[in-house]
Amino acid sequence: MKQYIQQGLAVLGIELGSTRIKAVLIGEDHAPIASGDHTWENRLENGVWTYHLDDVWAGIQDAYANMVADVKAKYGVELTRLAAFGVSAMMHGYLPFDKDGKQICEFRTWRNTMTGEAAAELTDLLGFNIPQRWSIAHLYQAMLGGEAHVKDIDHLTTLAGYVHWQLSGKKVLGVGEASGMFPIDSDKCDYDQKMIDLVDSLAAVKGYEWKLRGILPEVQCAGDDAGVMTAEGAKLLDPTGKLEAGALMAPPEGDAGTGMAATNAVAVRTGNVSAGTSVFAMIVLEKMLSKVYPEIDMVTTPTGKPVAMVHCNNCTSDLNAWANVLQGFTKAAGKDMTPGEIFPVLFNAAMEADKDCGGVVNVNYLSGEPVTGLEEGRPMIARLPGMAFTFANFARSLVYGAIVTLKLGMDILGGEKVQIDSLLGHGGFFKTPGVGQQVLADALNVPISTMETAGEGGPYGMALLAAFRLNKEENETLEDYLDNKVFADAKTVTLMADEADVEGFNRFLKTYVASLEMEKAAIQALKEE
Repeated sequence: MKQYIQQGLAVLGIELGSTRIKAVLIGEDHAPIASGDHTWENRLENGVWTYHLDDVWAGIQDAYANMVADVKAKYGVELTRLAAFGVSAMMHGYLPFDKDGKQICEFRTWRNTMTGEAAAELTDLLGFNIPQRWSIAHLYQAMLGGEAHVKDIDHLTTLAGYVHWQLSGKKVLGVGEASGMFPIDSDKCDYDQKMIDLVDSLAAVKGYEWKLRGILPEVQCAGDDAGVMTAEGAKLLDPTGKLEAGALMAPPEGDAGTGMAATNAVAVRTGNVSAGTSVFAMIVLEKMLSKVYPEIDMVTTPTGKPVAMVHCNNCTSDLNAWANVLQGFTKAAGKDMTPGEIFPVLFNAAMEADKDCGGVVNVNYLSGEPVTGLEEGRPMIARLPGMAFTFANFARSLVYGAIVTLKLGMDILGGEKVQIDSLLGHGGFFKTPGVGQQVLADALNVPISTMETAGEGGPYGMALLAAFRLNKEENETLEDYLDNKVFADAKTVTLMADEADVEGFNRFLKTYVASLEMEKAAIQALKEE
């Protein structure tokens, strides 16, 4: 491995998640050989969930440096060359730039729920569900609001697209990421031209001179030529100047697409659940859904196949907040456990609880939740006074609360008779062996599988897409590459739903749905000054 790294043959994937930036380096057999990460958090400024671009680069550089240090510690060599590289990030959002490359508005992330009017109008106009977090919804909302910066937009992109642009000089997006900006024509692996024309007409009426195709990134499929890392890009990634330019760049993807790659869920009738700061399920469809559902995003795989995406804004953020509270308790008690030590205790305690959490209900809405029609969130624990409020029931309510909204969205796909041959879980929610996986199996009443790389998630998937860009043979599909060269000998663990736990979760679900009326009241009653 030492020689492999020194020869510059290793492949890197970096993903900018909502709470963590992680770099994963893979070797010849596609297995992770080193990693590094950086913890960060979004800011709520002037009512907008955002990140500063200075924080983006500080985080990327720190994650990369930590990965380089990991290489040095494990193999005794300095990483100075990469064969291929890819960057992914949280999907959606709004990052506009003028003709000079200057950012002209704060980065508006997927978490914002300020585009209700625009999303509704576009959905009606296009006959296609446009969720609030999509880039086009943010653009049109800014148009409706008469925001001054709109007329000056020269380039509109996502976080992944921005970082790729700075590292390579190319304004491109992988089709999976692009499908969270604007609807895609899967047959052409490109934006839907008829819908482009409709939005251009709206823009023209409002007096804007730009055309959508002129400001949106070029769409690419997995394996396409997305440029190479420039000398300037190499210095941005590694300010020490040790990293050489020239690594082949894969089309930048979103966390949905990288999750599909990381779990080998890019073929029809496969699916995956990514559970971290947000939770979403991606199901690759045999055919389009019968109608438009506001709870279901229609996006694509990294190769452009249609995907039904059930996306919930809230998953582990409230769990993380409670872990911090429990850490404070342990510190006060003289134990000072880390969150990494607390989570296994919390998750394992959940498995000892009453099947329905004993009547304890957790609504984990740190932000708004489109699936249940709420534009704001107020995290809440509720119970009847006589219920068994034990640590185990409390813990189980937190774990159930993280994925219960996903269940509501998945029930819609069940009504559409969508067939799923396999469903794989990945992300931080699955790190404690057997707990998150079992809870999800019980919630959805389907078998859930995980791989050894489940905790690596998106950055590992991005590294695989970069490897495909590097190694793709003529006429080789991504599905074949993953099946035959990556996951042929992969070890998976599959857990089946437990009948008693399914019944218990359904009782919890009933209580949870009823408690949303309390959540609505809390939103009205508790306002920020």
